[in-house]
Amino acid sequence: MVCRSRFVDDPNLSVAERDARRQVHGLRSFYHHLLVFAMVNSGLAAINFVVSPGRLWFYWPLLGWGVWLVLHAFATFARGRWLGAEWEEQKVRQLMAGKSVE
Repeated sequence: MVCRSRFVDDPNLSVAERDARRQVHGLRSFYHHLLVFAMVNSGLAAINFVVSPGRLWFYWPLLGWGVWLVLHAFATFARGRWLGAEWEEQKVRQLMAGKSVE
């Protein structure tokens, strides 16, 4: 989080550079989340197979955490593209092209 606060509040950066840095920070955060997800769930699977191989339970945390990982990915990679500012502008242009503006 240090990266975000260090650049978002910097008045010397342009809006475009602040947005780019914010997006890079979001990507870094997602990749960190993905790495932790893979490491923790690999460890849980290993523990499950060693301790109780006849009763599989590791997939429950994997599925639960996986849902949040997918939501994080969606928020990171689809930000602004789906129902965001760009979508709104495109819809406004489409509606105005179909109607005469008086």
